[in-house]
Amino acid sequence: MASRLLPAADRLARLSLRARGLASSTVRVRGLDLHVYEGAGRGRLPTVVMLHGLGAGGASFGPMVTALRPHVRRVILPELPGHGFSAHPEDGGDITADLLLDAISDALDGMLDEPTIVLGNSLGGAVALGYALRRPERVRGLMLVSPAGAKMEADEWRELVSAFDLTTTAEARRFLERVYHRPPWFLALFAHEFPDVLKKPAVRQILASVTPEHSPTPDELARCRCPSCCCGGAPSGCCPPRRWRGFASTCRRRPSSRSPRASATPRRWSSPSASPRASWPSPGSASGRAGSRRGSDGP
Repeated sequence: MASRLLPAADRLARLSLRARGLASSTVRVRGLDLHVYEGAGRGRLPTVVMLHGLGAGGASFGPMVTALRPHVRRVILPELPGHGFSAHPEDGGDITADLLLDAISDALDGMLDEPTIVLGNSLGGAVALGYALRRPERVRGLMLVSPAGAKMEADEWRELVSAFDLTTTAEARRFLERVYHRPPWFLALFAHEFPDVLKKPAVRQILASVTPEHSPTPDELARCRCPSCCCGGAPSGCCPPRRWRGFASTCRRRPSSRSPRASATPRRWSSPSASPRASWPSPGSASGRAGSRRGSDGP
């Protein structure tokens, strides 16, 4: 049976973001229409770009947008190709890991008028890091939340991919419990449709396209010079700390933070004082030092 609740939830989420003052538009890149949420902030801090994870969409950052807009000049939420309201390639080609980075890079190159802070969660973390390595002059700060993209052995990769092979509602519930520290109550309503989300062509094509060569090497990570923070949750979800701690230990100026009650998917920060934060340098500063705090109700 075709999914009904999740598409309706996507439309409601878009209406919710529009009600919060974000515009919904598309950018033509790489032969597809990439959907982007964008809105002006009321603060003086740099523009923030947020990149979501596999099978998700920009609306997953809704509560964080509300918290950030009083402090930043602008927020931008691109939706990865084949996700949310972003289209598939018109030529019928697959959505690959390379296409994700190419499409997001082209979109941000055309939208950004200043160096930005880029936040990426899960798959979005891998894309955010890729953009920082490809366009270092455009990234002022980097925050990786339970990021994907860490080097894995072949058996580890097979185990990770198999975690997305869901067939029953019970399996979907267990999967969501791994991803969220405290799953939103409404997810129980959608659990029976969630296996269909992970069977979408975009999800399967991305998983099939990723190879060990997509993981950045230590030398590449060392070239990431912007102030950075890597954080995530303690539970053994899809992106457990052991898979992303290498980013923190290899990259320069990259502290890590872990909350024992955090999850792999951003939902909200409990309070400004509890948020993992980095000390982004002021314009012209050469210090580039970053710091972090442990969140009490992390991403």
